[in-house]
Amino acid sequence: QVQLVESGGGLVQPGGSLRLSCAASGSIGSINSVAWYRQAPGKQRDLVATITRGGTTNYVDSVKGRFSISRDNAKNTVYLQMNSLKPEDTADYYCNANIRTSGSPYYSTYWGRGTQVTFSS
Repeated sequence: QVQLVESGGGLVQPGGSLRLSCAASGSIGSINSVAWYRQAPGKQRDLVATITRGGTTNYVDSVKGRFSISRDNAKNTVYLQMNSLKPEDTADYYCNANIRTSGSPYYSTYWGRGTQVTFSS
């Protein structure tokens, strides 16, 4: 009933920028906190950034000053602006959201399928 779809990944050169989007659709009552994770080849999935419904943000140290998470509550969409990209940022990026479906009092966690960020040499 609820889907998260990431988009915006692609091929980038070192120092470049990308803007990822995470759009939620379906029977949505409310979206609480949202997070971006990333998983590099052969590694575990790691937290990158979080944003609360009120807009409070947090970042892992390795992306502070380069990445910016934001949200548009009216569009049920969260963004990750990534600047000054480095080869070590290569990964699949996943959106994770805490969502209450319409008519339900409970929040559940949902994942998107990811979008890939890769570097060209």
